[in-house]
This record gives sequence, C-alpha cells and structure tokens, in this order.
Amino acid sequence: MKKITVLFLLFSVTLLAQRGNYGGKPPKVTITGSILENNSNVPLEYATIVLTNLKNNKITGGVTNTTGKFEIQIPKGSYAVKVEYIGFKTKNLPNKLFSEDFNLGTILLSEDAEKLNEVEIIAEKSTVEIRLDKKIYNVGKDMTVKGGNASDVLDNVPSVNVDAEGAVSLRGNENVRILIDGKPSALVGLNGADALRNLPADAIEKVEVITSPSARYDAEGTAGILNIILRKGKITGFNGSINVTTGYPAMFRVAPNLNYRTKKFNLFSNLGYSYRKGPGNSQSYFTNLEDGVVQNYRNEDRVFDRKNNNFNGSLGMEYYLTKNSSITGSFFYRDSNGEDIATNITTNFDANNILTSTENRIENENEDGIDTQFSLNYTNNFDGKGKKLIVDLQYGDSDETELAPITENDILIEQNSQTTKSVDKLFQIDYIHPIGENSQFELGHKSTLQNLNSDFRVRDANGNPFDFDPSNAIDFKQNIYAFYAQYGNKINKFSYLLGLRTEITDIDLNVLTTNQFSDKNYTEWFPTVNFGYELNDTDNLTLGYSRRLRRPRFWFLNPFESRSSATNVFRGNPDINPMFTSSFDLGYTTKIKKLTLNSSIYYQYSTDIIQMVSIIEERNGTNVFVRQPTNLNNEQRYGFEFTSNYSPAKWARLSATFNYFKFKTDAFTYVYTTSNGEQTTTQLEAVNNNSWFTRFNARITLPAKVQWQTRIMYRGAQEDAQSERKGIFSADLSFSKDLFKEKATLVFNVRDLLNSRKRENTTYNGDRLNPTSIVDGSFQWRERQISLSFTYRFNQKKKRERPQRNYDGGGEGFGG
Repeated sequence: MKKITVLFLLFSVTLLAQRGNYGGKPPKVTITGSILENNSNVPLEYATIVLTNLKNNKITGGVTNTTGKFEIQIPKGSYAVKVEYIGFKTKNLPNKLFSEDFNLGTILLSEDAEKLNEVEIIAEKSTVEIRLDKKIYNVGKDMTVKGGNASDVLDNVPSVNVDAEGAVSLRGNENVRILIDGKPSALVGLNGADALRNLPADAIEKVEVITSPSARYDAEGTAGILNIILRKGKITGFNGSINVTTGYPAMFRVAPNLNYRTKKFNLFSNLGYSYRKGPGNSQSYFTNLEDGVVQNYRNEDRVFDRKNNNFNGSLGMEYYLTKNSSITGSFFYRDSNGEDIATNITTNFDANNILTSTENRIENENEDGIDTQFSLNYTNNFDGKGKKLIVDLQYGDSDETELAPITENDILIEQNSQTTKSVDKLFQIDYIHPIGENSQFELGHKSTLQNLNSDFRVRDANGNPFDFDPSNAIDFKQNIYAFYAQYGNKINKFSYLLGLRTEITDIDLNVLTTNQFSDKNYTEWFPTVNFGYELNDTDNLTLGYSRRLRRPRFWFLNPFESRSSATNVFRGNPDINPMFTSSFDLGYTTKIKKLTLNSSIYYQYSTDIIQMVSIIEERNGTNVFVRQPTNLNNEQRYGFEFTSNYSPAKWARLSATFNYFKFKTDAFTYVYTTSNGEQTTTQLEAVNNNSWFTRFNARITLPAKVQWQTRIMYRGAQEDAQSERKGIFSADLSFSKDLFKEKATLVFNVRDLLNSRKRENTTYNGDRLNPTSIVDGSFQWRERQISLSFTYRFNQKKKRERPQRNYDGGGEGFGG
C-alpha cells in the first residue's frame, strides 16, 4: 500500500510538472457577478459567460453555480462580454477594459419565444461537476440504462457499485445513504433495493455523490450520500416524452413524462407502468464438521420465479408567488403487486457422501404494497442576490402485505403472513445568507419522524402456532431532530466550508408479542471541514473531513426470525449500537487537453462496526444456519480511486474508474444466545485484507450515426471476519439510433452479456481456524436481460453537447 501511495503522489506531481512554469504569465483579475431570469429573478444555474480578448481573440469564460453566481479569473485586457443560456436571449455587454477585479453586478436574461420552440433539453453527455463537498454526475445519454431503473443508473456512476442482490455500495462500503431530491422519500420505500428497481431511469436527471458531506446533510451513512435528482420540466409551454420498453425475460414498461409551464406556474408529472419477470437462482453447499472431521453434507438449490406489476405516478405544481418566491406541492403514488415462487431442493448426505434424504420446499409469496407521499416546499430568494429561505414539509405512508404458504414434498406445512405499515414525517428549514461576494452563512433544522408497525405470523397447515413460534408483532419509533450551521468563503484561489451538525436520536422498540420494551436515546455532534484550492486553470485540490454514523435499521433490531428456509434464518439484535466513522478525503482534479482525471486518497476510522455474524444452532437434531448482526470492534479503511474521461475524437468517448481499498478489523469475541437460552462463544479473528473495483465505458459513433456503447465491470474478491467473496465480472452492450429528425430514439440493450453477474462466497461458521460448518454459496438475482426501448419526445429536441471551451474559471458552490 505504501508503494502504491508513493506512486500516486509521484503521478500527481508529474502531472503538475507538465504544466510548465507558472511564472511569466500576464497578471490576472477576477470578474464576478450573478445571472437571473428576468421575470422571476430566479438564479440561472449553468448560464455561460463568454469573454473574448479583443487583442488576440482568445476565448475564456465560465458558468454560474446553483445561486446564479460566477467568478472568473482572466488576464488583464479589453474584452467583449457575452452571456448565454439555453432558451434565453443572448445578452452582449459593452466592451470593457479589465485592469483590476470587477463586479459585473446582476445580469437579467429574458426567454426567447422563438428559440423555445426549438429548444433542446435532453442532454447527451455525462459530465462531472466538482464541488467542495460533492461530485455531480449527469446521467445524460447513457444508453446502457435506457429502459432500466434507478439501480442500473447507480451501477453506472463512478465510485458506486450495485451487487447481485441490489445492495448499493460506495467505494466498497455498503453503508451509503440514498436520498431523492435531497430528502428521504417514499420512492425508496420499505425495501430500498426493490424500490430502486421500480424507479425508471428516464426519470433521473443526475446523481450527486457526496463522499465528504457538509453539515447541511444528514449524518447517516458512513460511506457517504447518494442524492438522486429527478427530472422536472423547465421549458415554457406543453412538452414531454413517452418511453416504451419490452424485453426478455418477459418485461414491458410504458412511462410518459408530461410538463406544462407558464410564467406563473409549472405543472410536472412522471407516470409509469411496468411488468417484469425476474428469474434467479442460488446454491448453498454445507459441510458440517466436528473437530475438523466431516459429519455430513447438505446441498440447497433454489430457483426464483418472480413476477411483478408496478404502477407509479407523481404530479406536482410549482406556483410563482412573486419574482423571487415560489411554492411547490407534489403527490407521489405507487401500487405494486408481485408473486415470488422460490423452489428449494435440499439433499442431505452422510460423511461418506451417500444420499440420506431429499426435500422439495416451495414458498409461494404474494406481495402487495402501496406507497404515498405528499410534499410541500416554499422557496424565497429575497432580492435574488444569494439570500435564500427554504421550507419543506413531507408526509409518507407505506403499506405492505405478504402471504406465503409453504409446501414440503407437495404437502402444505406452513403459512406465513406479514403486514408492515410505516408513516414518515419530515420538517426542514434552511436559511442561506451571503456575506459579501464570496462568503455565505447557513443554518437549518430538520425533524424526521418514523413510526413502523410489523405483524409477522407463522402457522402450521391447520392455522396453529408451532412449538418454536417465530411469530411477532413490533412497534418501532425513530425520531431524529437535527440542527446545523456552516460558513463558507472563497479567498482568491482558496475556498473553505466549515460546519457543525448535532442530531438528537430517540428510538423506541416495543415487542408486543413478548411485551418487551427497549429504548435508545443519544445526542451526537458531527463536525465537517472542506477545503478547495485552484492550482491553476485546470488543476484543483480538495480536502475534506466529516464525522458520520450508521444507525441500525428496524429489521436489524427485530429479535425474531425471518426464514428463507427451514434451516437458514435471520435474527435481529435489539442490543446493536450505532456505528461511528471519521472520514478524510484528499482529491485532485486535472484536465490535459482531451483527458480529464479525478483522483482521491481516502481514510476512514470506524468504531462499533455493524457486521453480520453466522453461527450453527442445533434444533431438534437439525443444524440451523443463523445469521445475526452485531457490533464488532474497530475498523480502518483506506484507499485511492481514479476516474478518467477521454475523448480522442468526435466519434469516441472513453471513461474508466479504478478504486483500490484496504481494511483492517480488530479481533472480536462474539457471544450468541440460542433459542432455548443457552450461550455460545465464537472467536472472530482479526481481518487485514484488500479489494478493488474497476469499470470501463466506451461510446463509439458508427456509420449512419448509430451509437455503440459497451461497459465492462469487475469487482475484486473480498474477505471479512467469517467469509470470503469471489470477484464478479459483467459486461453490458447497447446500440441506439435517433429517428424522426431526432424526435425519437431507439435503443437495443443487453445487460449482463455473459450472464456472469453472480455473487459467490464461502462462509466459515464458528472459529474460522476450526469451523463447525463451511458454506459455499452462489447467488444470481437477475439473469441476462435483453431489451428494446423506444422514446418519443414532443415539443422537445435533443440537446447537443456544447463545445468544450478552455474556461479560466467556474462557479463552484459551497454546498448542495
């Protein structure tokens, strides 16, 4: 690791050296200002300021940040100044001699009625924006996610990986917080992985990857935050699109997105219906031992036959109260129902590998769920010069019902049912106050209230409870009250953002079945520090620190069992404490002609890490494989990553990501209490391991303007206290063609081309050096999928990529 770090530093120094001598350049001045929409005084983000040197015709410039402000450094001289924004009239300012720092003030742009009919709004490119506390990845024209879902989008974002079961990880760490438009949302639902699969990719505009969150963001998520920003109509008049996708295994989806905007209000909607079959499979091979001697074997082969119908719709309206203020109301509704038939064939063998018995267990699960969410937002930009007040109210309601009769060798033996209801309330207020041209102060409050009730019942074929009854009913309440303040400033090329957040957590868990009650109350402080320095026009350094936590979720605290088979169960642990992590991140960004490189070195130190532990419990003469989460000791995790984008020609775009990380976990003694009250002790050895992840993406324009895109991904092997996971390789392939004068796009897509996206692992139960059982397993959530997607846009055209100018500066904001 030391050699790799030295190489990384030498590489960075070499890149800086290639810039040549920084001295001898003409002295520079700083040009500042802000750009607003004329009618509403709303800041225009990404508006372009173009400055043309009247002496040598060299073009420089920049773009505005989220508050409509810009700051550009240029050599002294006389310039022509032009301001542009898509769909607005270009404004030419008088030629001016800039001999010292100058503020152009507020520049107002008006909509261009003629250009609005030709405006191009569907972005083709996938760009990266670097802010002090986050990176923003615009989804753009990523063909491999056309007709896909939010999981497919996240799996294509640098630094992010989605495994075979749909679990999302950031830099190899699965404790990542997922937000929708900056807030927890019913779109993520009770089961985050399933909900992300039901959110269409076409509804997503961009994803913010926040590895060093500022104090504005929740402290939850030790790896960081992924903020999914949904598309909203921005063009005056009626416009929209409709997407139809079909594929194999059987799937069909139709998703119209409609928008109508006037000078006084904006109506927007996203609708979608989908039907999907999801075949999958898993295998588990158990070797049971005693003092290193094989006692018997057991094999479990499972086949999943999943069918899902899903309808989701959102409708919202933004009403412009004044030029500087608006109120937005939205409603989201999702109705899903599915059937999941899991056929589990168990074969048992003695120590000589002679077959002793066979069982055929079928679980036919039917699931119905309804999610609703009401949101209300008030935004006031005051005088349009950066001062801002934002108030959010949100109410969400989720209901799920599951019925699962289980047969064994064609005889009904068990009937399971579960109803889960969750009510979530949110109140948030943020106030931003600018201080001068380059600094701002911000403070806010957020209350998140969750009330969840779960009733799980297991009965035999006659409707009677078992002797060992895993049925349970639970009330779970979690209230979080947060307060924060932060201050940011920019002094020439140096910028910083300092913040402090406190969160008061109140958790109540009431096990109604056994009348057990437990509560956890704690108050914690979370400082954040982010620095940025512009080395020159194309090189930037960032340094960030944040303290974060991971709270155990409801299903981790539930002391009762959920069963995937009679001999494979999961049991929660009400004694789990939160996990805390201190994170450091050093980043470097550079651009060398057609190559853009983002690199980072990071370090994380965690206490009371939460990890799954596996043990073998004997019940009625049968070994039962039990998994339970617990707090281990401490963990150190450090590594580095590179993300590069290269455009060797107009017809080719290449990008690659590489992430290497190493982690150390202290040894730990785990005490487990069995179902009959006995205690067993397991010694978990210290872990000192590493892993890596890489992704390569190529987009090529073929003759007849056919777009060809290929993505290759490899996730390296990894090891923890009780298990080893093998590496995973997968490849995606797609072709697309624009039709009807670019009003429509046809995409052919193959996901997991080689059908190789499987998780394979080995688990050692008990002492790893002398295990009581070894389990070799593999799991494939979704098999290879082929799809054909057609999108038609009305009153829209595609937005072509703008030529990349050699901008001297840009609008870097202080936060999200």
